[in-house]
Amino acid sequence: MSDEATPDPRSGIAFDEEVDVLIAGSGGGGLTAALAAEAEGLSVLIVEKGSHYGGSTALSGGGIWVPNAPAQRRAGFALDPEAVVGYLKAITEGLVDEARLRAYVTEAPRMLEFLENRSSRMEFVWKPGYADYYPELPGGSDQGSTINVPPIDLRELGEDEAGLLPPLALAPKGIWLGPKDLRLFYQIRQHWRGKAVLLKLLWRMVRAHVFGDRIVTIGQSLVARLRLALRERGVPLWLDSPITALHTEGGRVVGATVARDGTPVRIRARRGVILATGGFDHDMAWRTSEQPLVEQDWSFGNKLSLGDGIRLGTAAGAGTELMDEAWWFPAIRWPDGRLQFMLNERMMPAQFMVNGAGERFINEAAPYMDFGHAMLDGQKSGVTHIPCWLITDHRSWKRYVIGGHLPLPKIPLAPVPTGFTVPAAWLESGVVKAAGSWDELAAQIDVPADALQATAQRFDDLARAGHDDDFARGDSVYDNYYGDPTLPNPNLTPLSGPPYYAFRVILGDLGTSGGIATDEHARTLRADGTPIDGLYAVGNTAAPVMGRSYAGAGATIGPAMTFGYIAARHLAAHPAPHEDTDPAAVDPSGGTR
Repeated sequence: MSDEATPDPRSGIAFDEEVDVLIAGSGGGGLTAALAAEAEGLSVLIVEKGSHYGGSTALSGGGIWVPNAPAQRRAGFALDPEAVVGYLKAITEGLVDEARLRAYVTEAPRMLEFLENRSSRMEFVWKPGYADYYPELPGGSDQGSTINVPPIDLRELGEDEAGLLPPLALAPKGIWLGPKDLRLFYQIRQHWRGKAVLLKLLWRMVRAHVFGDRIVTIGQSLVARLRLALRERGVPLWLDSPITALHTEGGRVVGATVARDGTPVRIRARRGVILATGGFDHDMAWRTSEQPLVEQDWSFGNKLSLGDGIRLGTAAGAGTELMDEAWWFPAIRWPDGRLQFMLNERMMPAQFMVNGAGERFINEAAPYMDFGHAMLDGQKSGVTHIPCWLITDHRSWKRYVIGGHLPLPKIPLAPVPTGFTVPAAWLESGVVKAAGSWDELAAQIDVPADALQATAQRFDDLARAGHDDDFARGDSVYDNYYGDPTLPNPNLTPLSGPPYYAFRVILGDLGTSGGIATDEHARTLRADGTPIDGLYAVGNTAAPVMGRSYAGAGATIGPAMTFGYIAARHLAAHPAPHEDTDPAAVDPSGGTR
C-alpha cells in the first residue's frame, strides 16, 4: 500500500486498497460467498469485526437445509422441486416473494455441489429421518433435507485454529457427537445403541488425552472446513476489522471504510460489497424497540451481532422487513448463566408445559419457531407465558436425558452429569422446582392449583387413550424423532406420580431474523423495491427467505450459504459501468492475523 492514496477519478474518494468483492462477516454466508467469487476469477477480501472468524455459524448446530442436495441424490433420494417451492409458499404464507423461494430451491443444491467440487475439505452427509418441520404438508419430507459435515480435527487448521470462534459451551476434552449420534444418545435407557454412544464418548475422551485429538463437529466443523478451503485458494481474511461506512457514487455502492486495528482503511470494491455481518441479536435497545416482549438478552447468537450491517444498509437507502422476528427457541437458563436449548425434553412422553394459568397452550413438541410464537402470543394475551414451565415426574428424570443430565447411576469421571438426583444447584436457583403434590408444585411456580391439577388429569387421560386430542402431540413424525420409540405414541404417556418437577423455560433465540430487504439475487432493495447497485446482503443481515417460519433443521445456515453463493455469482456476471478491468489491482495483504 502506498504512503498516499490516489483519489478515484470517478468517486473522488482516496481508496487505500482495491478488490473486486468486499465481504463483511465471516459466518457461513460470507465464507461461501468468498469461495464462489474467487471461483469466478475475482479478487476477494473478507473483513471480520471480531478477533475470531465463524460468526453465529460457528456456534450453531451446523445443519444446512438443502432439498435435493448432492448427498441425497447419492443415496437415491429426490424431491420434486415444484413441490418444495409449494411447501415453502405454504409455510411463508405470502410474506416472501416467490422468486426468492424459487432461487433458493434451485440454487441451494448447486451451492453444495460447487463447494464439494471446489475443495476436498468440503464434505457433506445427509441425515435421513430427521423430518422437515412440517412433513405432512405437500412438498414436506418425512426423511428431511438436513445436510451436515463430518467431524474434523482442529489441528488441521494449524495457526488458524486460534482464530476460530469457540462454541458457547466447551465440552470435556474429547467429547463430541456426530450428526447421527445425538438421537441415539437420547435413547440411552431405551436402546443398547444409546449405551454404545456413551462408550464411544468415553473412548473418544481417552483418545483425546492420549493422542491429542481435537475433534469438532457441527458448526465448528463447517466453519473450519470453509476456512481451509479459502486458505487453499489464498483468499485473505482480516480479523479485528469492522466495516464502518459504505461509499457510494451515483447511487451505487463502490466501496467501504474498514477499521483495521483501529486504523481506517478505504477499500474500493469494483463489483460490490456483500454484507454478511449477522443480525442485531445483542443490541437490547434496538431489540426492545422492535420486539417489546424481549426484555432479557437470551440470544444464542454471536455476541458481536449488533446489527452493524443492517445499519449500514439502511443508511445506504435499503428497506427492512420482519424486524420483529427472531429464530425463537425455548431454552433454560442455568444457575451459572448458561443457556441451553429445550429440544428433546419437549418431545419426552411424560411431560407437559403450562403457562401462568396452569394450562397447556401448544403441542410441546412443535417446531421451536412455532413454540416461540405461542409464547409471544400468549404473553400478549395478559397470561404469563414467558417464562412457562415444563412439568414432569421422577420416573422421567430416571429414564430420559434432561438438561444434558444422563439417567444413569453416578459414574465417577463421567464426561457428562449422571445420577438419579436432581442437582442441588438447579433446585436452589429456582430453575427447577420439586414437589410432592400438585398443590405444592402449583404454589412454587405461582399458578392456580386447581388448574394445574385439572391440566395434569386431562393430560394423563389423553395419554392413557394414546392420542393428544387437544394439541395432537405425536401426530407428526417430526414430533416422534426425539421421542421414546418403545411406546405406541413416542410422545405420550401418563405421569407416574410424585415427586413432580417443574423446569423454568424462557424464550431464547438463535439470533434475530429480520433484516434488509433483498431480491432473488441477494441485492439489497430500497423501500420502493428497486435494487441498490453494488450492495448485497445475506444471512441474518437480510430479511429471511423463510418468513416467520422454519422449513427444517438448517433453515438459517442453508439460506445464508445459498444466497452468499447467489450474490457472488450475480456480481461476477454484472460488472460495474465503466469498470476498470485491469487485473493489476492492488491485492490486500495479510491473510488471517
